[in-house]
Amino acid sequence: MRKGIVIRNTLETKIKVEINLDGSGEAKIDTGVGFLDHMLTLMAFHGKFDLTILAKGDLCVDDHHTIEDIGICLGEAFKEAIGDRRGIRRYSTVYIPMDESLAYTSIDISNRPYLVFNVNFSDEKIGNMSTQMFKEFFRAFVNESRITLHINLLYGENDHHKIEAVFKSFARALKEGSEIISKEVSSSKGVL
Repeated sequence: MRKGIVIRNTLETKIKVEINLDGSGEAKIDTGVGFLDHMLTLMAFHGKFDLTILAKGDLCVDDHHTIEDIGICLGEAFKEAIGDRRGIRRYSTVYIPMDESLAYTSIDISNRPYLVFNVNFSDEKIGNMSTQMFKEFFRAFVNESRITLHINLLYGENDHHKIEAVFKSFARALKEGSEIISKEVSSSKGVL
C-alpha cells in the first residue's frame, strides 16, 4: 500500500498526518477547525483515502498557521505515498455538483507545483474557518506534493456548498490521478 506519514512540530503548530492512497475512505480528523475537519473527512471518503490528521495550533491567534501547516504536511505525506509516480494515471478532471454549486478540479501529478484557484466567497468565514484560508491550504498542498492543480467554481450561491463541491471534486481527481494503470511512467520524458 502507498502510505505517507509526516510529523511537524513548530512553535505555532504540532501536526501529524498519515495517508494511505489505497485505503477505503476511513478518516480520523481533529484539527481544531471544525469546518476544515468536515472538508477533510469528505476528502477521505470521496477519494477513498485512509486519512489521519491530528493538529494543535495557535488558534488563539487565528486559523492561518494551523491550516497552512496542515496543507504542508498533507502535501508532504501525499508526495511520500505517491513515490516515483511510476504507472499512475497522472491526469484527471472531475466535475462535482453540490446543490446549486458546480466545481471542477483538474490535476496533473507532474512533479511541477502550480495552483490555479478560481473560487469566490460571499462571506469571510464558514463556521470557524476563514474563507481566504482555502486557497492557502491548497497552495501549501501543491507546493509540497509537487502537483499541478486547477480548481474552478463554475457557479454557486451558498459558500458551504461551493467549497464542499470543490473538496469533493479535488478528492475524486486526486484519487483518479493517483490510480496505478500501467508499469510505465506517464511522460514522454520517461520521468516525472
